[in-house]
Amino acid sequence: MSSKHRKTPVLITCALVGAELTREQAPYLPLTPEEIAVSAAEASAAGAAIVHLHVRDAQGRPTCSEEIFRETIRKIRERCDVIVQVSTGGAIGDSDEDRMRPLEAGPEMASLTTGSVNFGDEVFLNPRPFVVALARRMKERGIKPEIEVFDAAMLEAGVVLAEQGLIEPPLHFDLVLGVPGALAATERNLDFLIGGLPSGATWSVAAIGRHQFSMARMALEKGGHVRVGMEDNIYLEKGILARFNAELVAKAAAMAREAGRPVASAAEAREMLSIS
Repeated sequence: MSSKHRKTPVLITCALVGAELTREQAPYLPLTPEEIAVSAAEASAAGAAIVHLHVRDAQGRPTCSEEIFRETIRKIRERCDVIVQVSTGGAIGDSDEDRMRPLEAGPEMASLTTGSVNFGDEVFLNPRPFVVALARRMKERGIKPEIEVFDAAMLEAGVVLAEQGLIEPPLHFDLVLGVPGALAATERNLDFLIGGLPSGATWSVAAIGRHQFSMARMALEKGGHVRVGMEDNIYLEKGILARFNAELVAKAAAMAREAGRPVASAAEAREMLSIS
């Protein structure tokens, strides 16, 4: 690791539940607002400064319900001071209007995917007019966007939004690698994306499945931040299911400390990201 990255605090984001997984695949997956809030508090105690939030309905199905987002955020804030970042990705097939709803639930941050991409056998659609509308709504409500990058053009699209005044600097990017149909989780792809980041931007890596911790280690070495959690990976080690999101966070925090980088608190994260 370059000496200039040592001592730089690491932002750990925990993606708690996602929109795709089921209890059949992940028996310990938190689903109810209460379960998600407890998982968020545990992740916060283990070192997460940010939680990336999807919610589920009473049947465990993904939903964009403003009411359920509000309830879940309230329960999280009753337990800890973690930054809540809502997803505007929803589930494949959700309407643009539905995907806007989480922004009305009072989050400090939200994801902003700046382009469309193949997502397994489906397509994650983000037409430019919708992306602009999302960015404008976030700006109106004082919500910090995390620019989600599944493919290279999305990084450039995020920069253009900033140039147009729709995103306030400093910019923060999440580089999502390893989704089938998008950029593979490789060091070459990570270096390519880092090379395109604007000056002053911060960035994290969210790698899918077995790549989660190998790519997290690369991010730590290159001065970036990390995202872990059951949305992206349900295994603590090969063949060993994570029982709690906090276990995944604790592993990432240990890796950060081994790399000589302290783990940022939520308060430090707010300062780094200019969240008021």
